[in-house]
Amino acid sequence: FVSVLTYLTRDKLVSLSGGLVFAAASFVVSYVLAYLITKIFKIRVGRRGTFINMFVNANTIFIGLPLNSALFGTKSMPYFLIYYVMNTISTWAIGIFFISSDDPTRDKTEKQSFNWKKLLPMPLVGFLISIVVLLLAIPIPGWVSTTFSMVGGIVTPMSLIYIGIILADAGLKSIHFDRDSILALIGRFIIVPAVMIIILKLFGGSMPKLESSTLIIQAAAPGL
Repeated sequence: FVSVLTYLTRDKLVSLSGGLVFAAASFVVSYVLAYLITKIFKIRVGRRGTFINMFVNANTIFIGLPLNSALFGTKSMPYFLIYYVMNTISTWAIGIFFISSDDPTRDKTEKQSFNWKKLLPMPLVGFLISIVVLLLAIPIPGWVSTTFSMVGGIVTPMSLIYIGIILADAGLKSIHFDRDSILALIGRFIIVPAVMIIILKLFGGSMPKLESSTLIIQAAAPGL
């Protein structure tokens, strides 16, 4: 919420529509490639949904945000928000269906249900509310901005601490590399960033360097 109101204006929002299209195109291509790889390499049922999500969707909040801040600073925040929105929509509107339909223990005759509330995780809700506030030029009281800024300021350090706790709790010995996991890692760190680079090279000639760099870095962030 604070980042949108700090780093975006109505004019800036319109100018970022091109980046939104490029990010969306990269997700579409990545889903197609991930699906084809599951068929070509015969990824077993029960892993396909997770494999596709690992391949396509990045961890933009816990890792992508602090990574982007460390590399490019606050000036890259508008461009980060564009990728974050597309990544969140991709995860909760598309990726979740691949996982839910890939349960090998599920009764195939059972009708699938989906909790639509999950389509709107709180970070995305904050983003959407801030867009409304931005477009309607709604004034925000100073005490609200100050409070939200203080809370928002702990996102990067807390996310890094959280990731460290998760890694320590899981333990390095729990990590095993088989063919499927290696393919997923290749997709996440090589193929998907390559897709983004190719799209930007072909169609994003007039895009600012900082924007293209941000989109590429986010496309190469670890899997969600």
